[in-house]
Amino acid sequence: MNKIILKIGGMTCSACSNHVEKHLKNSKGVIDASVNLVMATALVTYDDSININDLANYVKTSGYEYLGIYNEKQEEKKEHHLKPIILLSILAIILMYISMAEMLKMPTIKYFCMKENPLNYAICLFILTIPFLIYGFDILKKGLRNLFSLAPNMDTLVSIGVLASFLYSTFSLIMIVVGKTHYVHNLYFESSAIVLLFIKIGRFLESKNREKTKSAIQELVKITPLKANLKVDGDIKEVTIDEVKKGDILVCKPGDKIAVDGIITSGTTYLDETFITGESIPSKKTINDKVIAGSLNLDGYIEYKAIKIGKDSTISQIVNLVVEATNTKAPIAQIADKISSYFVPTILLIALLTFLGYLIFTHNFSASLIHFVTVLVVACPCALGLATPLAIVVSEGLCAKKGILVKLSVTLENAHKVNTIVFDKTGTLTYGNLKIAKIFNYSKLSNEELITKVASLESCSSHPIATSFTNYAKEKNLELIKVTNFKNMAGLGLSGKIKNENIYAGNQKLVNKLKIKNDYLKDEATLTKDGNTIIYVIINNEIVGVIGVKDILRINAKKVVENLLKLHKNVVMLTGDNEHTAKIIAEKVGIKNIQAEVMPHEKTNYIKQLIKEGKTVMMVGDGINDAPSLATADIGISVNSGTDIAADSSDVILMNDDLEKIISLINISKRTIKIIKQNLFWAFFYNILMIPLAIGIIKPFGLSLNPMIASLAMTISSLTVVLNSLRLRK
Repeated sequence: MNKIILKIGGMTCSACSNHVEKHLKNSKGVIDASVNLVMATALVTYDDSININDLANYVKTSGYEYLGIYNEKQEEKKEHHLKPIILLSILAIILMYISMAEMLKMPTIKYFCMKENPLNYAICLFILTIPFLIYGFDILKKGLRNLFSLAPNMDTLVSIGVLASFLYSTFSLIMIVVGKTHYVHNLYFESSAIVLLFIKIGRFLESKNREKTKSAIQELVKITPLKANLKVDGDIKEVTIDEVKKGDILVCKPGDKIAVDGIITSGTTYLDETFITGESIPSKKTINDKVIAGSLNLDGYIEYKAIKIGKDSTISQIVNLVVEATNTKAPIAQIADKISSYFVPTILLIALLTFLGYLIFTHNFSASLIHFVTVLVVACPCALGLATPLAIVVSEGLCAKKGILVKLSVTLENAHKVNTIVFDKTGTLTYGNLKIAKIFNYSKLSNEELITKVASLESCSSHPIATSFTNYAKEKNLELIKVTNFKNMAGLGLSGKIKNENIYAGNQKLVNKLKIKNDYLKDEATLTKDGNTIIYVIINNEIVGVIGVKDILRINAKKVVENLLKLHKNVVMLTGDNEHTAKIIAEKVGIKNIQAEVMPHEKTNYIKQLIKEGKTVMMVGDGINDAPSLATADIGISVNSGTDIAADSSDVILMNDDLEKIISLINISKRTIKIIKQNLFWAFFYNILMIPLAIGIIKPFGLSLNPMIASLAMTISSLTVVLNSLRLRK
């Protein structure tokens, strides 16, 4: 199974994106597809029976442009040409003056007077309308093409309306030429011209504002420098990013940015990683530390080896995650899309019935045509189609800017609904920077010899507890020993063989499983009372030591729990650690509901039970050891450095381990849904209000629309949705 993001051109409304999405989903070899109107992208999942060329053909046969594979570096702001709009606006004023001056009792140009020179008047309007048709030819072309391919969209509605009024006006012009001057009252050239102008102005403004919705993503792309300093045979050479290969040694001087992800080989410095992690405090980096592309070098000279380049870099992974998330459909968006898919055909039917109704009851073809055109123009599916994706794109960008990576848009819809938040302890509520606090040694080995063996075993694991032993070994310059037959015994501990000795390091459950008599419970109690995590060391089925490992509570953990409780959330601690240690940490942060000494599968079962009880559950863990629990919860949040994003199994990644971002996510989710509901309300309210006006139901009360006012109203409705969505950026 393969996944790719494609760029698609020519989509103007939700009917377009829905048609492309449906066409892709029904194509051979495509497993799933999701099209984003705002980003003009399609996230396609496909099997090995097809390739990129096939996908390109599928897009083309849907009637739209294939613009290649999405590349964040090539995403540049589009040029929005204002000059044609200004020139045509001036022309529109002239056109409107000539056509309406006499009606409004304004001074007229005698040569183009409707009463005195009807032929000149008609020819003048015809000629002035042509530039508008040329300027709006792309709308007319797409509209008719989509009509003939049975995929009508907003352009179809506008095209039918504009061409109907223009062709009827042209027919009236011919009648005037042959002497039937009373047809001068049946000219609607100005309607065709002004409708196209307002549509173009609307799309110009809408397009400019849409670019703002993608600004956070574009900022992420821009933080990576275009060039790097490559060290070759002792010399430093400036090269482009594309020339850098894995394994190259690069140089970064104070004030420069890290060019690619890598590992420091020489030097020490402080890096500003604000744009990647959201953390404003500079991070100290030295030999063997990882560096992320885009980080700003504040004060030191360093050399680093290129590890991840191009698509593998952290920034590229972040951008792709954000873009993929904007392409996924939240349930609320799926509802809007379904309505939009029926909307255009329904409007075509309403417009046709309106035309026939007026023609049958009034026998007035001109009036019938005007109402027909007005209904087509005023019924705007654009606002409805933009209501959800615009808000989602803005929110995804906002989250990314804050160091919150949301993988699915459904997460943004559901985060504020969460009522139960489950925290892992080690590495989540605590920093996971465990240190050896106390050693009870019952063997003939010295403490250093005992720790050497345990550290050698623990070095095969990536658990935070293992780090405490390996760090201790580094500090004491202890030389580790080769371990064979290593096993990670989930929920119990580790086992392996060092030379001829079978060695174990784990908890009380491991001692019980091995059926070893434990005469050291008093020492365990002493360590536990002080808040230590207990590690039993067993060599050849004999307990040779009990080691206490202590963790440090995260600075903001208590504040986060307090804020969650204020939001009336049920907060739970779920840990494999012993109950006493868990209670000490829980008491410090204010958590009353504790589930301790829980095996990994028991954690998953506990979350399943909460969901079964009707709870909406958010699980917060370290992203590796808690993977099953994170995947089971309604929303899984991992706290890690974000340097291995692609391998993370959670729904949300907190790039700088800041638990306060959970509150930010909930608040952004709440605001996003509020904005989406407002957008949908105004989109529906607009159509409910405007369509009856266009039909003429309340005409007896002196209220009615014409195509020009309808096109202006349609533009305003779309801009309302765009501007309302942009409020999320604040």
